[in-house]
Amino acid sequence: MANNKKMVEAITSRDEDFAKWYTDIVKKAELIDYSSVKGCMVFRPYGYAIWENIQHDMDRRFKETGVENVYMPMFIPESLLQKEKDHVEGFAPECAWVTIGGQEKLTERLCVRPTSETLFCEHYKKVIETYRDLPKLYNQWCSVVRWEKTTRPFLRNSEFLWQEGHTMHETAEEAKEETLRMLKVYEDFYRETLAIPAVVGQKTEKEKFAGAEATYTIEPMMHNGVALQGGTSHYFGDGFAKGFDIKFQGRDNKLHYPHQTSWGVSTRMIGAIIMVHGDDDGLILPPKVSPIQVALIPIAQHKEGVLEKAGELKERLAKKFRVKLDDSDHAPGWKFAEYEMKGVPVRVEIGPKDIEKNQCVIVRRDTREKIFTPLESLEEKIEETLQAVHDAMYERALKNMQEKTNVATTYEQFLTLGKEQGGFIKAMWCGDSECEDKLKDVTGGVKSRCIPFEEEHLADTCVCCGKPAKHMVYWGKQY
Repeated sequence: MANNKKMVEAITSRDEDFAKWYTDIVKKAELIDYSSVKGCMVFRPYGYAIWENIQHDMDRRFKETGVENVYMPMFIPESLLQKEKDHVEGFAPECAWVTIGGQEKLTERLCVRPTSETLFCEHYKKVIETYRDLPKLYNQWCSVVRWEKTTRPFLRNSEFLWQEGHTMHETAEEAKEETLRMLKVYEDFYRETLAIPAVVGQKTEKEKFAGAEATYTIEPMMHNGVALQGGTSHYFGDGFAKGFDIKFQGRDNKLHYPHQTSWGVSTRMIGAIIMVHGDDDGLILPPKVSPIQVALIPIAQHKEGVLEKAGELKERLAKKFRVKLDDSDHAPGWKFAEYEMKGVPVRVEIGPKDIEKNQCVIVRRDTREKIFTPLESLEEKIEETLQAVHDAMYERALKNMQEKTNVATTYEQFLTLGKEQGGFIKAMWCGDSECEDKLKDVTGGVKSRCIPFEEEHLADTCVCCGKPAKHMVYWGKQY
């Protein structure tokens, strides 16, 4: 690859300038383009194809749990939004409003949805009458608008794509089970599909979602030690149901309020893929979401029989894999660099000498390892190699997270780690939000990420104030 840097425009070194490296990749790997509206991105075909593969995999997982897809309007009347006070206050700074329709001023402002709890509640009030109507397990794939002051492709957009699940249940126990079930779906997806490990747990009271009784989160670590909130699942209790007067006749013939959940992930997952797996030569895509799993490169394609053999291989491989045959007039070295930039997991090379030997060369994107493979067993070897790429990507990401996770048992240790070392910090906490605020201020942005489900006892006292500790918390800076 190094010899072919001139053929494909080089990107900034990851260690030299991580932010510039990230921006270089999203542009040069042709994932997005900027639009004339700040924070609104054009998804180019390659970037959108990654999202389509993510969507397909996650949608299957959702439906296996009984979830159905619906679609809600993008506009929310202000009066409807005001029915849930805490929820409105949480989103107020980011709301975009429509005040004119055509040439007439609207009698009521319309909010461009930042999320859709209120719309789902309005609908649920109409369709839930008895316990027989429950549970309602709905999800929608859509875009939402949050007017961000500072934007970055995939990570913080004014408009972004996501899914948002909203479910209603007969009992609190069922709703709580659903909240954790969907969090587990996210955790499994990150590990099994994106090859990304993460810390999973509950948000503190200060960091929970506006209007929720409890918020659970999945927190992967990027290569540079900064956290990314990868997905959240919320238990709302019956707060929204009471606000919207949603009632159902229970098994006891009395009226009850249903219990609600909400859960979502977004296109920031693509940002996570870039920052967890990418290197100085570009993307390294997890095989299960890569738009191209196999790049087929003919060598000396002007020679007799090479393109014909490459075409035969493409027909074979296309039955099992997403494969692209590049028969353009670019030199092979340019093609190698191009598909490495795009993160294609496996490259297959076939030339005259390979045809004579009835073999081809498989090259892994992650390690650059070359594997000489008989043509008759090519499909099996590629399948084996793609799984090996996935497993190795996960192990590298896990090693990075483990190496950048440290323990602080004193205030001084926390300060040093937060200011100088970065990564995750495991430390005990008293449960007081004032300590959260102080630790964030003195470290320049280190926040509580979550209280893990399996807490370690690191000390008896809070790392900040010295009072008796209630929880072990993962702390870190975030995107």
